[in-house]
Parts: sequence; structure tokens; C-alpha cells
Amino acid sequence: MSTEATTEKTKRGAFSSRKVFIFAAIGSAVGLGNIWRFPYIAYENGGGAFLIPYLVALFCAGLPFLYLDYALGHRLRGSAPLSYARLSRPAEALGWWQVGICFMIAVYYAAVVAWALRYTFFSFTEAWGDDPATFFMSDFLQAGDVTLDLKVVAGVLIPMLVVWLAVIVVMVAGVEKGIGLTSVVGIPVLIVAFLALVIRSLFLPGAAEGLNAFFTPNWEALTHIGVWAAAFGQIFFSLSIGFGIMITYSSYVDRKTDMTGSGTVVGLANSSFELLAGIGVFAALGFMAQAQGVAVGDVVENGVGLAFISFPAIISEATGGALIGVLFFASLVLAGLTSLVSVLEVVVSAVRDKFDLQRKVAAAAVSIPCAIISLVFFSTASGLYVLDILDHFINQFGILLVAMVSMIVVAWSLRALPQLADHMNRRGSIKLLLWWRLLVGGLIPIALAYMVFDSFHAVVQTPYGGYPTWMLALFGWGAAALVMVLGYVLAPMPWKPGTSLDVPADEGAESEGADR
Repeated sequence: MSTEATTEKTKRGAFSSRKVFIFAAIGSAVGLGNIWRFPYIAYENGGGAFLIPYLVALFCAGLPFLYLDYALGHRLRGSAPLSYARLSRPAEALGWWQVGICFMIAVYYAAVVAWALRYTFFSFTEAWGDDPATFFMSDFLQAGDVTLDLKVVAGVLIPMLVVWLAVIVVMVAGVEKGIGLTSVVGIPVLIVAFLALVIRSLFLPGAAEGLNAFFTPNWEALTHIGVWAAAFGQIFFSLSIGFGIMITYSSYVDRKTDMTGSGTVVGLANSSFELLAGIGVFAALGFMAQAQGVAVGDVVENGVGLAFISFPAIISEATGGALIGVLFFASLVLAGLTSLVSVLEVVVSAVRDKFDLQRKVAAAAVSIPCAIISLVFFSTASGLYVLDILDHFINQFGILLVAMVSMIVVAWSLRALPQLADHMNRRGSIKLLLWWRLLVGGLIPIALAYMVFDSFHAVVQTPYGGYPTWMLALFGWGAAALVMVLGYVLAPMPWKPGTSLDVPADEGAESEGADR
């Protein structure tokens, strides 16, 4: 390893091995969406038949896009803004756009992790009683009318403080001792806990009916373009691609690492966990349906409703429900924490690169303001409503839009795909040949464009969630526009003295120079 590379590793931080990187990448990819989003999306879009478009999306879009993110970070050795700046100075704005998105996600994501933490303890006593829906909305969140109510809810504030203190400790500890260690310990624990949950769910009365509903294929669904769009959307969201996380993580990996092989392991592990989540969730929903004497389809919910209303109802009905509750909500906490850390690292890494700050200073400078904003808006009576709006618009008009734009810029404006493929092919076990360039430069941007247009059309036709126009304008359209504008405001700021914006020399290959 060259002296320059050693200095870079010491200064920026690095994962100590390929194994640690893979665990960290899996920790980022496996999040709340795997557990509460995938089962519902699969059920609503053809059941067992959905696995066909899902696998097509994984191999034709998810993994190729993941390889692109890995190539950018591993080849250009920087945070998202620095990596894009080394490709082309004007492209730096894309990196800051991604940083803004990650900051927004961190602000509200911590709230859901805090809810799950609180519900882990609620599970011991089944504190929600006979009406989990009323308990969640009125007693726990104290949510009233759909408006901005900044009344602090102590039952939410305290677990959020605990979550943020844990996250700040991890961020300050650094890449290896913080993020790496958290992932190496947390992911195996998560897998064991969730496997135990799945096994317990499979032995509940009615589990077979739930699995039958989940896996029964509706082949006719495959003729609908919306089903294929749903598969692509699920892959994009669940793999943590297109908004800076994997660019950042791959920049911490040794130059000699097989990145395409690593990416394939991460992608398959993520999808395997999603399938496992589907089995566990629908086995439990089958039990709930039988207990209530209704069809499985009548108890299927998505997102917050599944986690904090349906599952507490299942826990109350099942023998040994407390164990199911602890395993389920502890799994949400572990999955949420590893994902939250990865999102925040995008911001910390960018600030460190841009302003030449020490790790602890940058971690504190990013995490503390983020925690304060999070606590102000999401430990309040209107936290759920603000979270729902922000999550929808940041995902649909933040992540998808910046992913589409960045891919078009890299592939067609900068024409950087050949040099990125060359870099990955030097040590990659899977070679990125013409097929990769066709997918990254053609199919994937088209799929993203369709999803962005479809989401935009849907929101324009029917205001999202029936929320007041002013709330959608402020926390929806406003937030999505703000992260884009901030990208173009921050990009022209000067880099720290001595920062090279040349493309780093590739070890074992001739220096390619800057493509600017």
C-alpha cells in the first residue's frame, strides 16, 4: 500500500476488512422497510408471482445500481460530494443533494426507532390493552387533529433521547470502532432474533393460511406495469442505493477488495432477509385472521399500521405473545439503528471531507443539530403526521429523483461508466461488461423516470394522505425542494486547502487523470 493510501486510510477512517464492510452494507440495506414494507408490497402485487418481477428488478436494476455506487466511492475515494467533484466539479451538487436527503431521513427515522424501542418494553405487559390502534394514536403518540402541534410527548421524547445518545456514541467512535463494530455485532443478533420470531410465528394456529395468502401466485398481475414498477421501487428503497450511503461506505474499503462480489453478497442477503420477513409477518397475520374469523386480506397492513397496531393485536392474542413482541420490536430497533447510522455517516463524511474536521468534531457538528431538530418535531403530538409526509416526499421526489439524475449525468454527460467499469473489473469476480453499461445508462434511468412521473401524477391528482395543503407544501414539496436547492448552494463553497479534485491514481493501473 502506498504512503498516500496509508495516510488517507488513517485520516478518513476505514473498515478493517471486507467482512466488516459487508456487515456494514447489509446493516444499511436491512432496515424497517424490509420488515414492514416488503411483505405488503409482495402481497398487493401478485403474491408468489411478485417474486418474478422482484428478482428481475434485483438483477437488472438493484445490483447494477449498487455496483455503480460502489464504483464511485471505491474508485474516487471520497464522500458523495467529493466523489462527484472528482468526476466533474459541477457534479458535486449531486453529492450535496444526496447529503441533504440523508440528513432529512435521519431526522425522522430516529423517531420510528424510538417508537420500536418503547414498544419493546410495552410488549412485556401488553400495555396497549384491547385496542392497540387507540393506544398508539391517542395514548402513546397523543396525536390529535391533523395540524402542527408542538406539545412534547414525554413517552416519545425519552426513547428518542436514548436513540440519539446511542447514535452519537457510534458516530463519534468512527468508521471501524463505531459503524463497523455496531454492524458486526448487530446484524448477527438481528438475524438470530428474527429467525426466532419466524420460527415462533410458524407454529401459531392459522400460520399456514397466512403463508398461503402470501405465496399464492396471481399470474395475471404480471401483465400490469404497476406491479413491475412496485418491484423496482422496492429494490431501490431496500438496497440503500442512489443517495450516497454506498458511495460513502465503499470509500472506506481497501483498494484490493472484490467489490462486485461483495455487492452481490449484500444484495442477496438483503433480499433473503426480505423473504424471511414476509414469511414471519404473514404467518403471524394468518394467526390474527383466524383468531378474528376474517380473511387474511382483511388484516394486512403496511408500515406503521403493521408494526404498531397489527402486531400488538397479534401479541395480545397469541400464547407467549410477549416473546413475539420483544423479538419483533427488538428486530425493528436493531435494523433501524444500523440503517440510521449509515444515513448519518453520509452527512458526517461529507462535512469532514469539505471542511477538514476531526472525526469527533464532525460527528458532533452533524449529529447534535440533527438530534435537536428530530426531537423538536417528532417527539410532539403532530410527529406522526409530519413524519408520514416527509417520508413520502423525500422517498418519491428526493431519492428516486436524485438517483435518476445522477445516473444520467454519470452515464451520458460525464461518460464515466467505462473508467468505473475498468476499476471494478480489475479485482471484481463479476465483470461489468457491456450489459452493465446498457442497464445503468438505459433501463434503470427509464424505470426511475417512470416511477417519479407516476408518483408525481398520483400526488397532483389526489393530495397525499388527505393532509392540509399547507402541510404538504411545507413538509412535503418544501422539504423535497430544499434538499435540491441546498445541493447547489453548498457545492460552490471552497474545499479545504490541499484537497485534490483529481481522480486518484488507481493502484495497479495507470493514473487516469481528472475527467473534467
